[in-house]
Amino acid sequence: WHSKDIIYAIGVVPKRKPLQHLWLVYGDCYAADKDVYQRIGQTIKSGIENISDVQFSETKELGRVNKVDPLGITYLRIRGMWHIDNPSSVFQDIYQRNTSCSFSLACIMTQEKFNTFSSVDCAALQACEWINVKNVKIPNPNNPAKRLDVVLIEMEKP
Repeated sequence: WHSKDIIYAIGVVPKRKPLQHLWLVYGDCYAADKDVYQRIGQTIKSGIENISDVQFSETKELGRVNKVDPLGITYLRIRGMWHIDNPSSVFQDIYQRNTSCSFSLACIMTQEKFNTFSSVDCAALQACEWINVKNVKIPNPNNPAKRLDVVLIEMEKP
C-alpha cells in the first residue's frame, strides 16, 4: 500500500457512564502534512547537535544527549510528545454536540474521500432518521487561508 487513512477517534465518556459522544476525524482534515512536523523535529535535532561539548546520539526519538553531567552518567532523551486540540474546539463553528442525546457522533472527511464510498452506503446513511450528512468547509490544516470541502456526518440518538 502507498498510503492509509488515519482516523482520529475521540470519545466523551463521563465517569461511570457509557460513551456519550464520539468524534471520527480523518487525519487530512485535522493535522498538517507529515513534513510540517518533521521540519520542527529536524530543526530541534540540528540545534542540539550544534551545542558545543554535547555528545548527541541518533535514536528513534528526536534524539539523545549523552554524558550531560560532569561524571558522564546521565543522558537526556528528547521525545516528540505532540498534542492536538480536541475536535470539539477545533470544529466548534460547524458542529456542537447535543448533550441531551443518549449518544451522538460527528465524523469529518474530505468530500473527495466521501465520494469514494458506494452510492448504496451513502443512500443508507441518508435514509437513517438519526443521521444528517452535510457539506461544509473547514480551514485547510496545511494552509488556514484556504478552505477544504468536507462532509460532516452527524448522528444524534435521543
